[in-house]
Amino acid sequence: MTRFGGDGGDLDLLVLGDINPDLVLADSELEVAFGQAERVVDEAALTVGGSGAIMACAAARLGLRTAIAGVVGEDLFGRFMLDALAERGVLTDGVVIDGSARTGLTVVLVRPGDRAILTFPGAIEAMRADLVPVELLARARHVHVASYYLQTGLIPGLPALLDRVRAQGSTTSIDPNWDPAEVWDAGLRRLLAAVDLFLPNATEACRIADVADPRRAAERLCGAGPIVAVKLGSDGAVAARDGDGLVCAAAPAGIDPLDAVGAGDAFDAGVLAGLLAGEPLDQALALGCACGTLSTRAAGGTGAQPTLAEARAARARL
Repeated sequence: MTRFGGDGGDLDLLVLGDINPDLVLADSELEVAFGQAERVVDEAALTVGGSGAIMACAAARLGLRTAIAGVVGEDLFGRFMLDALAERGVLTDGVVIDGSARTGLTVVLVRPGDRAILTFPGAIEAMRADLVPVELLARARHVHVASYYLQTGLIPGLPALLDRVRAQGSTTSIDPNWDPAEVWDAGLRRLLAAVDLFLPNATEACRIADVADPRRAAERLCGAGPIVAVKLGSDGAVAARDGDGLVCAAAPAGIDPLDAVGAGDAFDAGVLAGLLAGEPLDQALALGCACGTLSTRAAGGTGAQPTLAEARAARARL
């Protein structure tokens, strides 16, 4: 079994990911109407966005020594994100400020039980493997790739980069997120052999594995090599490791969700925090469920991310 993190360096986690704000608009009866119709919504907030950035903040909140590498523009949104990441304890030395690029932006339209996501990729597509600082790679116990399908500039160099990470004794993970092209590959299936932990949600897992059931998808995908942990929303999560049976975890009860933006990223951070601490897979999966559920208590992806003590207390009540 893979020992997560190996001996590593002074960083627990290096995230290669998208760094852009989320403009979250929430309403109890949100409907978008064209034809120059104006609607008033209940809530609006400019928050930390991008799966990579939200996940890095969640990991830092759990006490992991966390850095992020990515690209932002030399603009208002880029400065907002760099300041917000630093305030949350994430090392930003690996972030490139590209004066020729515009920082990406995601507009999230939220209503009870559902959301729509509109993303301008901007600088997200400018990230490349050769922009990842070599010294950060050498210092990291674990390297996580967020928003695989959005990081089109990073994809070509990922196989060699992940091979290098594993050769130094560190571990790797990928959260694919949604594929805007709905092709569900872009080299990902082949890349899974160089991945220790794969973190799709139920829909993503089924599309990538080409099966209808997320549990069957986890079993099929883990055959390529990684542990596969599939997010099932309010139903918790399921994980599969090649040669072992399925592991299931429930989501904590009694939490009234306000906003699910970033819940999957908090889940990722929780699972990794558990595995990097040497916990067995079932406990790490339950910790991820606790982190994801607790993160829904406030609007935006980072507003309610739990501490490790909070997440462990919620896990203990499962």
